[in-house]
Order: sequence, then structure tokens, then C-alpha cells
Amino acid sequence: MRRQFVALLCVVTLLLAGCAGLGAETGGETGGETPTETEYVNTTTLVLDGENLTDGANNSSEGTQVADSDAHPDPETDRLGWENGYWHNESLDVDNTDGLNDTELSAVVNRSMARVEHVRGLEFGADVPVSTISRAAYRNQSANGSYGDASWTFDNAKFEALFLVGEDTDSIETQENTFGDSVLGYYSPSADEIVVVTDSETPRIGEGTLAHELVHAVQDQQFNLSNDPGTREAIQGRNALIEGDARTTETAYEGRCGSEWSCVAVEQSGGGSPPGHWGIYFLMYFPYSDGSAFVSELSDRGGWGAVNAAYDEVPDGAREVITPADYSEWEPRTVSIPAPPSDDWKRVRPSTDRDRPDYATVGPSAIAAAQVYTLYDDYNQSQVVEPGQFFNYDGTRLDTSDPLNYGLPGTDGWDGGRMQVYTNDGETGYVWRTTWTDEQSAERFATAWERVIQHWGGERTADGNWVIDEGSPYGDAISVRVEGDTVTVVNAPTEDGLAELYDA
Repeated sequence: MRRQFVALLCVVTLLLAGCAGLGAETGGETGGETPTETEYVNTTTLVLDGENLTDGANNSSEGTQVADSDAHPDPETDRLGWENGYWHNESLDVDNTDGLNDTELSAVVNRSMARVEHVRGLEFGADVPVSTISRAAYRNQSANGSYGDASWTFDNAKFEALFLVGEDTDSIETQENTFGDSVLGYYSPSADEIVVVTDSETPRIGEGTLAHELVHAVQDQQFNLSNDPGTREAIQGRNALIEGDARTTETAYEGRCGSEWSCVAVEQSGGGSPPGHWGIYFLMYFPYSDGSAFVSELSDRGGWGAVNAAYDEVPDGAREVITPADYSEWEPRTVSIPAPPSDDWKRVRPSTDRDRPDYATVGPSAIAAAQVYTLYDDYNQSQVVEPGQFFNYDGTRLDTSDPLNYGLPGTDGWDGGRMQVYTNDGETGYVWRTTWTDEQSAERFATAWERVIQHWGGERTADGNWVIDEGSPYGDAISVRVEGDTVTVVNAPTEDGLAELYDA
């Protein structure tokens, strides 16, 4: 029964196709920690289906019965809806049977730039080159990241704390494998280009995916995407704006295919593999799921002008995206963690080998991903949430504009957090403290988190702590302490070690 359910969910998720992307950081807390491209993780689009959303009933390839409006002569100066000799409503004589040659690709890219301008109302300030890389070369780049011992130790502990990657598994490798086989293309701000990852000699990219990446290019040109918000939670908020903007524009673009525009229908080359880890996938997918609804809310307030203004005040975290009413007045509370009572435990500081904070901030999207992962893991048959709580259905169909619900038990009211990692003679531990808007929200999180601990084999001790059997991927001791509107989760190899890390 469980396997049938997971297979069905896999199909439903894969149907998200052209919008199923992951803009997530790898190997640490900052958004610029990826072996391929410093900024790549902030704006990449990963597609888990071999088809583009434009390849359907609303799409028409060049040469069909759909007639574009007669294009006007080239303007004397550049203007919205025209780029490098192509109007947004021009037809193209291209053969997409075997992919696009250089001339065809250039024509499609320039016309797509004009179409993005027409839909989004932003002017490209420079050309956007499109290059290709083989999947083998891409995998090789992804595997060659430079991570010091501190970064590896910290990242492994962080994903263990979230019950996403067990003690005997490499968290960075797991994250890379989650999307490494599925990435179809990305925009690189440092190189100012779109890169198509392909399994063939000729690039194949559908107009929907191309439009999505071109939105990232014009975002970068107009608003500068190279800034680093610093922590995972801040990245989730910033990326929700970036990806929600791109998805909204992509959807409007595709809506014109087949009715107003003839569009190139190109089967994507490569990719199509399910994610290597569903829990990490759902964590990384947050900006794509909830970003569109957030941008829609901004648009309702003030059109594209309100969306543009948001780049000067990006969401501070997932909370403002999940609950747009909180934007932009809410700010996360500052959280501090006292030094361990025992001098035997030493702080892990990844800043010694990478430019990143020495702490983690993980919020509602990470808490939700940990709960949803219990639907997919192979450890046991229990689950801490029901599928209907996470998947948003409009009647009997998945709401593709906002497919996933990250407002799960124990996520509402998150008001700030901080996680610090420690080592002692080769063993690791952590202290994770979160603050909440009220005591009731804190209690709800503690209850939800203890259910996650129980799922992974945790049993409560006489002292009120939790001990997870060594047969679990997370065989350790954990305490969950609620003090008013604050919850402190402490992890150590043994129950006696908990008091060495945190003195209640």
C-alpha cells in the first residue's frame, strides 16, 4: 500500500514538469556554495520531466495553423517586445526535429527575449548567450566542489538534525545527487549566460524553460541577483520571490502559445529522473511551490510594480512567503545559544574554510520537509502527516500554481531560529533553538518534532529525553525543551552528553 502511494505521488510531482525546479544551496548555509557555479544554486531550474509544459494542447510548433500578428518593422531604438531584430509576435522558420542548430537557437532565444519583455514589462540591457554542457561534464563539475572538514561536518550535522540525511551518509553528496541527474539548464549570473545541460550534441530546450531562465537573466540585469542573504531560511525567502516571478511570467508566456503566438515545441534533452532524495527535494522545491502564490499576492497589491519593488526588500524567510500578510512588516527574532557547560565540546566553525556563517537558520520549509519525508523513507511504515495536508488539490486535481502546502503542524508561528554544531573527540552534537510567536505555537512545534523523533525510532526516557536506537540512521539522544515561546532541541551521542551541551 505504501509503495503504491509513493509511486502515485511521484507521478503527480513529475507532472509539474516545466516549473519543477530547485533553487537551493548545496553544502552549507549560504546560497553561494555549489561546486559548479557560485551563484548557480540561487537561480537554477531543475526539471523532473522530459517534456516541457508548452508541449501540449495550448502549444503550437512553428509552421502550424496558428498565425502570429504581422510584425512591425524594426524600431529605430530598442523597446519592450523587440530584441535583436525579432518582435515578440514574429513567426520563425526553424526545424526542431533534431534540436536547434546555432542559427535557429539564436533566433528562438532573441524572440523569446522579446516575448519575456512583452509579458514581464522589463527591458533586457544586454544579450543573453546560451551555451551547452554535456551531462557528464556537468556531473564532473558538481563532484569537484572544495569543502573543508568544518563545512562537511557542519552540513552533515545540520541535515541529521532535520532527519533528512543519516549519520552514515554524506549530506553534500546526497544533495548533489538529488538534482544532478535531473538538471536541464540554469542561468549563471557570474557568466551572464544560460547553460543547457544536454545528453545530445544539439541543444533542446522548450520555450517555457527558456522563458523561465530568461526571466532570471533580466532579473539579474535589473535587480542584481548576486547578493548572498546568508542563511538557508533567508535564501528560501529570497528565492521564493525570484522563482515565483519566473514561474508567473513563464505561465503567462505559455498561455499565449497556441492562441496568440506560435511556439517552438522541443522535447527536452536529458533529465527526467526522479529526485534522489524526496525530503531534500521538497526542501529545495519550496520557492517554486509557494513563490508563485506570493508573487500573485504582490501583484494583487500593485501589479508588476509591487513585484519589482520587492527586490529592494526581499522576504526575510519562508514565513513571509507562506503567510504573505506578514510581508513586509515581519522580521525574524535574533536567537542566541549559550556556550556548552562542558569545555570538551568545541564549536564547529565552517567559516574557517568557506565564506559562510558559523550557524544555521532553518525555518518552516525545513520543518515541513522533515515531516513530509516520513511519507517516503524506507525506515518504517509510520508517517507524521497525511498526504492531504501537504498536497494542494483543487477538487480532484493538483493545484499547479501552488501544489504543496508547507504550513504543516509545527510550522505556523515560527519567529526565528539558530542551530550550532559541536564536536567532541570525533563525535558531533548540536543545539537548535527556535522562537515562536506565542507559547501555543512553541508547544505545537515541540509536539510535531517529537512525532518525527518517534518515527525514526525514538523512545522517551525516564528523564523526559529521547533515545533513538542504533539501528536507526539517527541513533543518538535528543532532548526537546519548551520554555515559554522558545523550543531548544539538543542532540548528543548519549543521554548523559545532553547536559554537557546545554544546561536547562
